[in-house]
Amino acid sequence: MTDLATWVELGGVAAGAGGLGYAKYRAPRVYWSLVGLPVTWGRFTWTYRSTMEVCGLTVQPSGFSAFMARNVSRREVRPVPAKVRRVRPTSTGLRVTLRLPAGLEPADLTASTERLRHAWGVRSVTVVETKPGYVELRMTGYDVLARVKLPRKAHPRGLVVPVALREDGTVFERDYRKAPMALTLGANGSGKSMFQRNLIKGLAKLPVALVGIDCKRGVEQGRYASRLSALVTNPEDAGRLVDVLIAEMEERFDILALHGVSDLWELPDQVRPVPLVVLIDEIAELFLVTSRKDEPARDKTVMQLVRLGQMARAVGMYLEVCGQRFGSDLGRGATALRAQLTGRVVHRVNDKQTAEMGLGDIAPDAVSAVTAIAPDRPGVAVAGDTSGGWSRIRTPETSPNEAAAVCREFAHLTPALPFLAPFRPVGQITVPPMPAVPPVIRPRPVTE
Repeated sequence: MTDLATWVELGGVAAGAGGLGYAKYRAPRVYWSLVGLPVTWGRFTWTYRSTMEVCGLTVQPSGFSAFMARNVSRREVRPVPAKVRRVRPTSTGLRVTLRLPAGLEPADLTASTERLRHAWGVRSVTVVETKPGYVELRMTGYDVLARVKLPRKAHPRGLVVPVALREDGTVFERDYRKAPMALTLGANGSGKSMFQRNLIKGLAKLPVALVGIDCKRGVEQGRYASRLSALVTNPEDAGRLVDVLIAEMEERFDILALHGVSDLWELPDQVRPVPLVVLIDEIAELFLVTSRKDEPARDKTVMQLVRLGQMARAVGMYLEVCGQRFGSDLGRGATALRAQLTGRVVHRVNDKQTAEMGLGDIAPDAVSAVTAIAPDRPGVAVAGDTSGGWSRIRTPETSPNEAAAVCREFAHLTPALPFLAPFRPVGQITVPPMPAVPPVIRPRPVTE
């Protein structure tokens, strides 16, 4: 009987160890909650002071503190690290709020994130300044970007669209009120189209007008025609559409001047025009021309886009530009247009120069992170903003049919705008089926 109980206990231990091993790779959230979180919390608690000293993240104490330590406590005066104010566990990691002492700034901790990550055995460490004098260390216990799934509470609202997941477990949102114009870059197969699909899927649920410019004959945006207020599929029509958008922008400015306000959202609800998002699939197609006679039309279209980027935010018109490469080599006006695009998302690219075009002018430290994206992880990107901050993100996998189904479901939200009537898509662009091959019939002789 004793032997049987021993074998049962050993079997239970083996099953438990096997279950934890399985959970580590198949259910990382469960493994983190059961094993990773207690171990990391304990390691952080016991090694915090020594780790900060080794990493050079300490300062000399104040004169009063040094006097009290030397004469009252009778102990050695040692440099002091940031004070831990709060430790909060999450389903993906650990968040620690620190009160910075005089002489230490958030940039000092940011420069040491790799050393802190290895010291505490976590996947990543991100430093976020919450308020003056306080920072939050966001530790991630496992690879959150391996299998991306947005939280259930992440829903589009207002002009905010949840698009991807950051490596610290938080949701990356596209907020058109904060970053009205944006640029998304990425090579073929990098996940750039998936990012755009997730964005359109979220925008389709909001009361906004969507305008598509897809000069690849509509192969990308044609399937979303049921939710688009306008769609053009060649550079000539794109030029005419941009001229119409400029005219609409000027009319909206007249409405603002009439009511004595400077922003669309200050207007009364009954006279406020509907917000409008312009989705440009491949920006290079608007720049490249095959003959010199097409250059004036190209230059006019580009300059009109620059005007939209400079002024259209105040009247609720926003640009969402995508491309594989976007630099001065495209032609006149490319750099001026890129300077108006506040939000930047760069996927895997074919050369370092493209990464520098997207992030070099706003977050130079993020360029090396872009070039380190593995080719077998589509959807992984680096998102930056004009504040100099950046983070790794990854969009959840969304099929074109799924995004198209959402567009059809919310087609009733498509506003009927008279100025866009000439460009209103007739219906979803589909590939005609191949004609059936007639069966081979052997001739039969005619007999009387």
